[in-house]
Amino acid sequence: MSVTPPSSHLTRAVLGAMMTCVMILFSLWVIRPFLPATIWAMTIGITTWPLLLSLQKILWGSRPLAIAVTTLFALMVFVLPFFLAALTVIQYSSTLIAFAHSTASFRIPPEPAWLTNMPYIGPYTHSAWHRIENTRLPQLLTGHLPGTNEILRWLLNNLGGFSMLTIQFLLMLVIMAFMHAKGEKITQVMLGLGYSLAGIKGQNMMLQAGHTIRGVAIAVTITALAETAVAGAGLIATDVPGATVLTAITFMVCLLQAGPGLTLIPIVIWMFIAGNPLKATILMAITIVTIAIDNLLRPYLIRKQASIPLILIMVGVMGGLAGFGLIGIFIGPVILSVTYTLIKSWLETSAPVTPASDDTHNTMESGSP
Repeated sequence: MSVTPPSSHLTRAVLGAMMTCVMILFSLWVIRPFLPATIWAMTIGITTWPLLLSLQKILWGSRPLAIAVTTLFALMVFVLPFFLAALTVIQYSSTLIAFAHSTASFRIPPEPAWLTNMPYIGPYTHSAWHRIENTRLPQLLTGHLPGTNEILRWLLNNLGGFSMLTIQFLLMLVIMAFMHAKGEKITQVMLGLGYSLAGIKGQNMMLQAGHTIRGVAIAVTITALAETAVAGAGLIATDVPGATVLTAITFMVCLLQAGPGLTLIPIVIWMFIAGNPLKATILMAITIVTIAIDNLLRPYLIRKQASIPLILIMVGVMGGLAGFGLIGIFIGPVILSVTYTLIKSWLETSAPVTPASDDTHNTMESGSP
């Protein structure tokens, strides 16, 4: 009776693992066109899973009805705002690029009379305004920063066309509905995968990854919607020209984690220069409120589910947009956040036990508390 040497078993195991990895890579290559929509559907599906279970209890235990209502909710909250904002930016792309070209010839107008006549600060503002007017600030910025038209072209290229956006959104909703229908089985598979990799700790990592996905998706979306709602109301209330386009741009900027101040602060400055101090002051107050929402609401929503550095969210959004287009706004931060959470959990669970000090060792031996 011949005995197979241990080296032969090790070789077969290594070859089997290599073949499995190769087949997984080929499978990912095959489903590559559907991968962004699938990841986004998984993200929104995990985020809305508690809502689905609650609706199922209300709707007489019917899973199909709960899936229909949850899909409609995801369409209204997660899809429709992105779709309308992207469609607005694409629709007015030629106007935006023409406006970017016109900024190069912009000249700061003379100081308004109301600012010159203000007591105490009038003489100081006059000299400061004169210096700013002579520095030719637009030309200075044009020479040192990327052109606005280049930024717009880059953004429009990454947003994609109308038809591609529509296909991705519809595909995402279909995949999400399927995941909701098979949610329990998918959860068992993922928990089983985690258990096979690292036992109970692996299962806990999978659950922690789900909390991270939910926290990032809720924080990015809800914060952007809240900021845009306040900013849009302020733009309309102060009669700013092109309020619809500016609201859409503000929403996209908030999704990019750049903050609403990137669009609102230049508008406030323009209104002060144009001689509308009352409306400019109102819009400035609204700008402060939106910036406060950005700095308070988003960290609160993220930390409610998981502790993630905000720099990961910013890098993930920008990298996801460059790599996957509009859908990458969700995919990028989720991938980085889940990876960070899993690595952190793995390091914590595999950290060596710190040996007890001599005093602690003597106390344990003596039995005293």
